[in-house]
Amino acid sequence: MSFSGPSVSSGGRTALRAFEFGRTYVVRPKGKHQATIVWLHGLGDNGGSWSQVLETFPLPNIKWICPTAPTRPISLFGGFPSSAWFDVADLSGDAPADMEGMDATAAHVANLLSTEPADVKLAIGGFSMGAAVSLYSATCFVSGKYENGDKFPANLSATVGLSGWLPCAKSLSDKRATDEAASRAASLPILLCHGTADDVVQYKFGEKSAQKLSSIGFNDVTFKSYNGLGHYTNPREIDDVCNWLTSKLNLDGQ
Repeated sequence: MSFSGPSVSSGGRTALRAFEFGRTYVVRPKGKHQATIVWLHGLGDNGGSWSQVLETFPLPNIKWICPTAPTRPISLFGGFPSSAWFDVADLSGDAPADMEGMDATAAHVANLLSTEPADVKLAIGGFSMGAAVSLYSATCFVSGKYENGDKFPANLSATVGLSGWLPCAKSLSDKRATDEAASRAASLPILLCHGTADDVVQYKFGEKSAQKLSSIGFNDVTFKSYNGLGHYTNPREIDDVCNWLTSKLNLDGQ
């Protein structure tokens, strides 16, 4: 199962608000609704690709929301347009980040979660560039705000990132500025999965992202590596994701 559309991070673009998000696909829970997860695709993909895959996951208690990114000029492609959550010039966590683009996407994700029932746990996950936004959203949740200072409203219970990286990792500071932030960082479970043969988002960026998250106060970070896996997923990784979500979200399985 390959869900390509390279993945990457950063750049800087202004007229961001002019870009419209595409179609949102929803996979309804087949059992008791206990959790809702917004799942974000990679660069050049759309929500429909992942919704078809997520529908096969043995997780009957989860509602999956799969939005589609806006189509925008991408610096990495010399300005050629592609569906992307933010502009990106380099596939490195050290590259300058399109913070406006990430804030707009994180706000869109939070808005998608805003109408979910109060007793349902909320989470964000994604592949490649979608994983980058998921991890950025986790830092917003802990600090309680986006980079632009606006309040981050969603109460997250878990974050998953496959074949991704933590954007602007070098500029991220310790998120434990307040006791509340420290408590959020310590208790938010994060799962990162990465293939050692990933030639799009190098394995070292996934590994460094996990280390960075731990160093800024995230105490429940799990990093899983897959020998020989490229920039796609496989059954073993999917099994690990399903087992982790079942455990961390305390799902009934029926």
